Amino acid sequence: MAQLKDDCFAFDGGLMPVDDALAILAGRIACVVGTEQVPLRQALGRILAEDVAAPRNVPPHDNSAVDGYAVYHADLNPDAETRLPVAGRIAAGHPLDGPAERGKAYQIFTGAPMPAGADGGPDTVFMAEDAEIAGDVVVLPKGLKKGSNRRFAGEDVKRGDVILRAGQRLRAQEIGLAASVGRGDLTVRQRLRAAVFSTGDEVRDPAEGAPEGCIFDANRYTVMSLLDGLGCAVTDLGILPDNPDAIAQALAGAEAGHDLLITSGGVSAGEEDHVKAAVERRGSIHFWRLAIKPGRPVALGQVGDTAFVGLPGNPVAAMVTFMLIARPLIMMLSGAAETDAPRFAVKAGFPYKKKTGRREWARAKLVRNGGGMLVAEKRHSSGAGILTSMVDADGLVELPEELTELKEGATVDFLPFREVT
Repeated sequence: MAQLKDDCFAFDGGLMPVDDALAILAGRIACVVGTEQVPLRQALGRILAEDVAAPRNVPPHDNSAVDGYAVYHADLNPDAETRLPVAGRIAAGHPLDGPAERGKAYQIFTGAPMPAGADGGPDTVFMAEDAEIAGDVVVLPKGLKKGSNRRFAGEDVKRGDVILRAGQRLRAQEIGLAASVGRGDLTVRQRLRAAVFSTGDEVRDPAEGAPEGCIFDANRYTVMSLLDGLGCAVTDLGILPDNPDAIAQALAGAEAGHDLLITSGGVSAGEEDHVKAAVERRGSIHFWRLAIKPGRPVALGQVGDTAFVGLPGNPVAAMVTFMLIARPLIMMLSGAAETDAPRFAVKAGFPYKKKTGRREWARAKLVRNGGGMLVAEKRHSSGAGILTSMVDADGLVELPEELTELKEGATVDFLPFREVT
C-alpha cells in the first residue's frame, strides 16, 4: 500500500476557496489501499481497480427484438401482403436445427438467435401482432423495412471493447454490464479502513443515559453512517475523555490498522480541545481555513502514515464539510477516478444575501411549481447546530463566492444528498 507524504496536508495563507483546496488535494493525495478480487455480489459500491475488456460480443449473436416471424426480406411482396409457410420454431436458447430456407417464415421469440441460411439467413422480423395465421401459413402485411426488429451481434458491446475503467465506483448497472460479458468477479480496491471517535466529558452514547449538562453523540453516528455509504470499513473507537494522554494512546493504537482517523470537534485552540495536541504528538495537524459556510476550518493532518480529518463540532457543519471536503479526500485515498459530485440546475424559491468571497450552502427541499419546474425551497432553520434542517432538506443550494444577493427565481446549482451519501 502507498504511504502518505509527510507534508501532503500542509497549506499556508489565509482563507482558501474550496475549489482551490480540492485541486491541491487532488495533486497531493494518492490511493493508499491495495486490491482484492471479489464476486459480483460483493462488488456494489466498490472502486474498480482494473480496466475490464469484453471477451465476447453482447449480444453474442444476431437475435430477434420481438416475438414474431423471421423472413428473408427479398421474399416479400412490396405491393401487397405476403403469404409464407411456417417452417420452424426458434426460441431463446434453442437455435434452428439447420439453415433457414428461402420462401419460408420461422416463428421466433424475443432474444432467440436469428437463423443462418442463404445470403446470411433471414434478415427481418414481423411482430406477432402484425401477422395473421391461416393454418400452416402466416400472412404478412406490406411495407416493413428490411432489418426491422433484428438486433445485431455486438450491438451493445463488441469483443475487445473496454467496458469499465479502473477508478469507477461500481453501481448496479456496471455490475450488470460485467455480468453480461461473463465476468463473475472483479478486481476492486480494498475498503478504506476508517476509525471514528468523539471526545468530550459531556458527550454520551445514545445507548446510555445523559446526566444533566451532557449531550448525546450525534456526530459520531452521522460520520460512521456516511463512511458506511462510501464503502469504508469502519471502526468505532467510541467517546474519548478530555484527556490528552488518553486521546494520544487511542490514536497510537488505531494508527497502524487504519488508513483514516476522523473526528468532529476538539481541534480548535480552546483549553479543552485536546485532539490537536494528541495528534501532534505522533504526527502533524494543519488547520485548513476555507472560505465556506457552514463550517469552521477543517483540520487535516497525519498520525504517522495515517490520514487524520477533524470536522467541525456543530452537526450541520460536520455533515456539510464531510460531504464537500472529507468525501473527496476519502475517494482519492480509495482510488476513485471521479471525486466530485454532480450539481443540477434548479430555480431558487427564496431570496438570499451573503458576503462576497465566501461559498455558502443553503439547505433546501425540492418542490415543483405550478409549471412543473423543480424549485429549491430553503429550510427556515439554518443554524449550524440544527440537525433537523438536514432531515427536512433534499440537498444543498450552492452559492458561489462572487454572489452577494440571490433573487427568488434565479437558477442555482443544487447538490442532492443522494449524490454524496
